[in-house]
Order: sequence, then structure tokens, then C-alpha cells
Amino acid sequence: MTVQLWCLSFRQPYAGLVLDGVKTVESRWRPLLAPLENCTLAVHIARRDWDGEEWRAVLGGAWGLSAAGVQELLESGERFSRGVVAGLVDVGGTWQCPASLPEVELAELQRSAVLIGLEQKHLTRLSNPRWLKGPLKAPGGRDLWTVEIPAELLP
Repeated sequence: MTVQLWCLSFRQPYAGLVLDGVKTVESRWRPLLAPLENCTLAVHIARRDWDGEEWRAVLGGAWGLSAAGVQELLESGERFSRGVVAGLVDVGGTWQCPASLPEVELAELQRSAVLIGLEQKHLTRLSNPRWLKGPLKAPGGRDLWTVEIPAELLP
């Protein structure tokens, strides 16, 4: 028996940060996840890393993690390697971040997204992250795609 779910590829370290419950807001230039509100999304770990290091500044600053703490998170996120569906997350509401927000509110969103420069992006709440019992090899894809997950891999 399998379960068919929508799936989205995340580059590292963001895939691991989503599944470890650190990243609770996803940002996109368009409202890609809006139709999936109140649904479960499969998380695919892309083969490539995220271009840029701003996530390190957010984890070290807003999260207050030491270099060792950041490294521990990175290692946790790599438990299943790359090119696999690794877990599930529930999708919440999507909204567009205004061009101007009070500094405290923007800082909290940046902390939740583990990213800076959120103005004008479409933000989506993510909750209830869970790792699969094992990885499911999959080639990944652009935007949303569907995946069949064997029941024995479900958490």
C-alpha cells in the first residue's frame, strides 16, 4: 500500500531545517504552496545546496546557536543523504510579506524562515514535521510533483 502526496524539493540545509522543526516558514516568489493549505507535503532533499550562507547568520544570530550547534543541525539534516524523499510536513496558510514591516515582526519571520530578505515574498506556515522511517529515492523536480510513499516508510 502507498500514499500519494504532493512533494517539493528543498535544497540543503533547508530540507533538514524543515524536517527538524527549525524552519517553520517557507518563502517563495509566488504562492506555490497556497493550494495545499491544510494538506501534508512530502519533503524531497535536493542534490544541490542552497546558494548563499545567510542561513548561518540567522542560526547564529536570531537562533543563538554556536558553531557546534549549527554543525549538529546540519548533520541531522543529512541523515538520509540527497536525492530522496525524507519526510512530511503540514502546510498552513500562505500570505505575501509586505514591503515594510515593524522590525520586531520582520525579525521573527526571518527567524522562522531562517532567511533574510523576505519582503514581497509569499510565505507559508509549516508545522508538524516528521522524518520518514527511511529514505525514498526519487529524482526530484521543479515546483510541486507527486510521489507515492510506501506505507511502511510513513512515520
